[in-house]
Amino acid sequence: MPGAARGHSIDTIPTPALVLDATKVRQNIARMAAYTKAFAIANRPHTKTHKSVAIAGLQLAAGAVGLTVAKVGEAEILARAFADREPDILVAYPAVDPARTVRLAALARTATIRVAVDSPEAIAALSAAAREAGTTIGILVDLDVGSGRTGVPTVERLVGLAAAVDRSPGLRLDGIFYYPGHVTVLPDVQAAPLGLVAEKLAEAISRFDAQGLCREIVSGGSTPTAYQSHLVRGGTEIRPGTCVYNDLNIVRGGFGSLDDCAASVVCTVVSDAVNDQVILDGGSKTLTMDRCGPAPDSGHGLVVEYAEAFIGKLTEEHAQVDVSRCPARPRVGERVTVIPNHICPVVNLHDNAWWWEADGSLQVLPIDARGKLS
Repeated sequence: MPGAARGHSIDTIPTPALVLDATKVRQNIARMAAYTKAFAIANRPHTKTHKSVAIAGLQLAAGAVGLTVAKVGEAEILARAFADREPDILVAYPAVDPARTVRLAALARTATIRVAVDSPEAIAALSAAAREAGTTIGILVDLDVGSGRTGVPTVERLVGLAAAVDRSPGLRLDGIFYYPGHVTVLPDVQAAPLGLVAEKLAEAISRFDAQGLCREIVSGGSTPTAYQSHLVRGGTEIRPGTCVYNDLNIVRGGFGSLDDCAASVVCTVVSDAVNDQVILDGGSKTLTMDRCGPAPDSGHGLVVEYAEAFIGKLTEEHAQVDVSRCPARPRVGERVTVIPNHICPVVNLHDNAWWWEADGSLQVLPIDARGKLS
């Protein structure tokens, strides 16, 4: 981990500060590695959550077969995490415009690059860029299994896309992409909805096999379904992201506990001038405006030390916290710990995190791919 934080302790770092509990991060990575090994499923974690070369390196060292990113800018940065092997990166986001496709084709000179696509236009754009660069881009064709975000809705259209990839110079058909993001019920009742996902994938795999189309990789997964991924027979790899840190969406959704939350934001109480309210120095530029999906009326995060406190309003630099129900109330100058609703955009708001070891030592951890939105 880079950047020793000399002269600082957890009580003196400038706030608001994104803090990573090193022990919990390692535990979360080890747990996912153990699960995927037990069920012979490849792990290709989504780096959108941490955007960190160092954290990606820990995931690769734990057995991840490669990395997932959303944008080419992330791919360019996180390729550095592959210290001892050729980078293997899946871009799980449609790449259509030349500003992205040209850079992906260039990156394919030194890395295995795959892209998920769901349109003929994306296929044509990536093929043209790869031909111009003299490289090859792997393609996963995207099947919508229920989330309604990207992906073609029918197996028939999926097969048509796959055949088009097979005909396109500069492209290599590597398989199928899917995202079960619509499955947000508790893990012990996920068998039925994931069974429907498996049925649709089985139909696609059968059609691919009948037409001699490559489906070596069948890539899916999400954090809410991560530990039930073995129920999706036919899937070969998963791409969970949030589970490396976890957040209140995961806790209140029933997919983890507060003890699994490795990332928090340390804030300072800067005002108590208004009755029954304190102000924290982390507002929307620190915690984001995201509400908690499973509990949208629960405020903008959890104040760990004051569970009865309610973060009711965020402005750019202020968090307004109702403390009327707190038996004891935070004082001006006191530091508190906030577990965010959604950790992924929170990370993207910070230049650095503080890597906090169990012995109390700190290191500065750059958010290397922060702001890489294209």
